[in-house]
Amino acid sequence: MKLSLKYSFSICFLLSLFFAQAQEKTTTSKEQGVTITESKSIVTSKKKADKKLEVVEKDSIKPKTDRYGLIVGVDINKIARSLYDTDYKGIAFTGDYRLTKNYYLYGELGNENITVDDPQLNTTSKGSYIKVGFDYNAYTNWLDMENRITLGMRYGFGTFSETLNSYEIYNPHPYFQQSPSVTSGTTFDGLTASWAEVAAGVNVKVFNNIYVGFSLQLKMLITNSEPTNFENLYIPGFNRTYDGNFGAGFTYSVSYFIPIYKKKVTATKKVAPKK
Repeated sequence: MKLSLKYSFSICFLLSLFFAQAQEKTTTSKEQGVTITESKSIVTSKKKADKKLEVVEKDSIKPKTDRYGLIVGVDINKIARSLYDTDYKGIAFTGDYRLTKNYYLYGELGNENITVDDPQLNTTSKGSYIKVGFDYNAYTNWLDMENRITLGMRYGFGTFSETLNSYEIYNPHPYFQQSPSVTSGTTFDGLTASWAEVAAGVNVKVFNNIYVGFSLQLKMLITNSEPTNFENLYIPGFNRTYDGNFGAGFTYSVSYFIPIYKKKVTATKKVAPKK
C-alpha cells in the first residue's frame, strides 16, 4: 500500500511538470507571435510615413515657369547722340524672340544720317539697315528671374547714299601753301554694304516686363559698293570703316517683353537612398 502511494505521488509530480512546461511553451509562442505582429505593424507604419513624407517633399517643390514671347526695344544710345551731336541723326529698333530655353532670334532695323569731317573729305551718309541673327543666353537664372548674358551672331545689310560735301586736293609738299577746300555737293545714290558681326551683351530685368541692356559688336565687311574716287567713311549700321574691313559698335537699349505663352519646368529633387 505504501509503495502504491509512493508511485502515485511520483506520477502526479511528473504530470504537473509536463503540464507546466506545456503551458510555458504556449505562453512563449503567444508572446513571440505578438512580438512579430508588433514588428510588422511598426514596419508598415514606417513605410506609410516615408511615403507621406515623400509626397509632401514632391508637393513642396514648385515647378519653375519659363515665359516665351517677343522682346521689343529701342537703342537709347542713338537717340541720345542725336540730341547732343549736331552732325548725327539716328534711331534703331531691336527685337528678340525666344525659340528655346537658351536661344533667341534677333532682329534690328535702323536709320542713320551722319556727316563725317575727315582731314581730306567731308561727307554725309544717309541710309537704312537691317540685321538678323541669333543670341545664346549663357546665364542660368534663379527661380523666376529672366536676366540674360548673351553671345550672338548677326548678318547686316544696308542701303545708303554718300554726299561729297567738300574735299581738299592732296599736297605732297606741305611747305607750299595748302590748296583751298573744294565744295562739291555731289551725291552718289544706290550704294549697298553687307557685313557679319559677333555680339556680346547683358540684359537685366528692372521692372515687370521692362529690361535695360547693352551690347558690344565686332564687325567685318563682306561687300561694299563705293562712290567714284573716294571711299565710304561711314556705313549706316556698320559705323566708321577706318580704311579697312573691320569695325565696332555699341548699343544701349530699353526693351519691353510681350509674353505669348508659358512652359512649366518641373524641378527634379534627388533623394538619398534609404539605409
